[in-house]
Order: sequence, then structure tokens, then C-alpha cells
Amino acid sequence: MTTYLLAGGGTAGHVNPLLAVADALMARDPDATVLVLGTREGLEARLVPERGYELLFVEKVPFPRRPDAAALRFPARFARAVRQVRGHIRERSVDVVVGFGGYASAPAYVAARRARIPVVVHEANAKPGLANVLGARGAAASGVAFEGTPLRGAEVVGMPLRPEIVNLDRDALRADAAAEFGLDAVRPVLLVFGGSLGAVRLNRAFADAWEDIVAAGWQILHAAGERNDIADPGDPAYRIVPYIDRMDLAFALADAVVSRSGAATVSELSALGLPAVYVPYAVGNGEQALNAASAVAAGAAVIIPDAELTGDRIRSAVVPLLTDSSALGRMRAAAAQVGTRSGSENVIGLIDRALAR
Repeated sequence: MTTYLLAGGGTAGHVNPLLAVADALMARDPDATVLVLGTREGLEARLVPERGYELLFVEKVPFPRRPDAAALRFPARFARAVRQVRGHIRERSVDVVVGFGGYASAPAYVAARRARIPVVVHEANAKPGLANVLGARGAAASGVAFEGTPLRGAEVVGMPLRPEIVNLDRDALRADAAAEFGLDAVRPVLLVFGGSLGAVRLNRAFADAWEDIVAAGWQILHAAGERNDIADPGDPAYRIVPYIDRMDLAFALADAVVSRSGAATVSELSALGLPAVYVPYAVGNGEQALNAASAVAAGAAVIIPDAELTGDRIRSAVVPLLTDSSALGRMRAAAAQVGTRSGSENVIGLIDRALAR
């Protein structure tokens, strides 16, 4: 019986692919032992136990970004975290460590090497995090979600996705999805969302341009965020909701999407063959634009920079796209080429190869 230690967390971008691989491992071999390594502060502290997996803890030790007191304490704190993970590996007879980035991954990679067990790395973003850059240097195998991700020795395996996305039958669910959101199942639907908190830029632009989209024959399902200040015009073709719990139903109903370009979003839309207009979040290191780059290069999506998204830009760029059925058809076909629903299985393939060495 194999014991897997999956390390990662902090954000949903690390936790969700980790859990997707955990589920796929257990589906393949119910007798396997799947353990998760994380911190007490990260999202994994809630999501992992809710999914039924045992969570082992390691101290959260951020890499120092400047020469200050925290930097002086870092070596001792990191060494302590490595010892914590080595204890877990020894006590639970771990056979392989699989890292997904985040604070838990770096000490896990070091501990695994010292314990002489294989390491597998998966990077979800087109711009790798520091932990995975370091982990890939001595990994038995590494995989990335996007073509062109600069991670040593990595191969493109795609993103491990939630089962409800992997198994989504859009045609079969369209009528139910339309009823759920109060829209017409026959008319095309543009899905607009900017994450759980919404996106002010998207909200303002669509508040200005929604009538032009509706006049073009489309309906809009707009997840505007929990604290949005957008006024609902009351038009039955423009459905505004604060949040969408069932994104699988939203994706089943959508014929095109305007959204941010987080790694999971890009991977899910590509896997489902949905044409997309991405508006990358402008804060950070530009990783959202990089996440969308392979889909854009393949012709599956277009990018509008955040600063340029206005009602006028929607009228000049998005509305013409929505009324060009040939262009949308080409985008759907391209998305099907760059997307995959087998990311979890592909990561498991890396794990099997690492264990067979």
C-alpha cells in the first residue's frame, strides 16, 4: 500500500488542484493512504478536513523578502519546519511527496530529499512560485499547467480540476442551468465574473454596456461580487447575482465568458471549450496575463488589459465578437485543443513514474 504526502496550501489556487489529485488517487486505489501537509493559517486548514483527508501541520515560514529581523530568524525557523516534515515522513512511512506550491511545499521538498524519497512538483501558474522553482531542481518529475512555464525539467500536464468540471455535460445541464438563473435556455448567454469579491472594473464596464449586448441578442449572467454597488436594471436578459455557488451550472449555460484569468479559471474554461475574453487582474507580478497567454496564442481567447476595459471597449471589441458565430466557433475549437480534463490523471502519471525509479 502506497502512502502519499501532498503538500501545499495557503490559497485556493494551491489547495484545489491538490484535492483533485487526492480524490483521483483514492478513486484509483481506495486502499492507498493520502495525507495532506499544510499550515494552520491557510485555506487548507478548513478545506482539507471537510473533504475527509487527514491534515498534517507544518509551521508557516515565509521566505524573507528583505534583510530584516524576520530574515535573521528564517534559517532556524525553516530548519525546524523541515524537521517537522521529516517526522511526519518517518512516522507515517511516506513513499512520495507531491508538492503544489505554497508555504508547506518548500520544507516538504527538503525533508523528502533528506529522507531519500521521490519528489513530484506541480505548478498551476504560468509564473512559478519560489517554492516550486526550488523544488523542481531535485524533483523526480515536474508538471505544469501551461505551455511555456519556466520550471526546470517540467512537462505540460494541465490543471487537476474539480470532478464537477471534469464530468460536466454542458448540453445535458443547460435547461436546468437556465432555470436556476432565470434565463432563456435557447438564447446565448455571456457569463461575466471577477472572482468571489467581484471586480469593480468589470462591474462598471458592464453597467455601461449591457444594453448593447442584450440588443445583439445575448443574455448576461453577471456575478458582481458580494459587496458590489452595481444597480440592477431589472431587465430579464441581464441577470445580476452577488455570487455563484454552482459554477458548473454557470459554465453549462455559458456560450462565452468575460472574466479574470486566474490559473484555475483559464484551465477550466479551456477544458470546457468556452471562448473567453480575459481581463487580467492588474495587481501582482503579471501572472494572470501569463496564465492566459497560451490560450490567447492558440486562438481560444483574447485579452483586454484591465485599464482598457470600459463600456466603449466592450462595444467595440466584445459585442462584435459575440455577433461573429464563425469566430466563436474557431475559439471553441482552439480551446478544446489547449485545454484538458485529464490533469489529475496526468499528475498521477508523474507520481507513478517517480515511484518506479
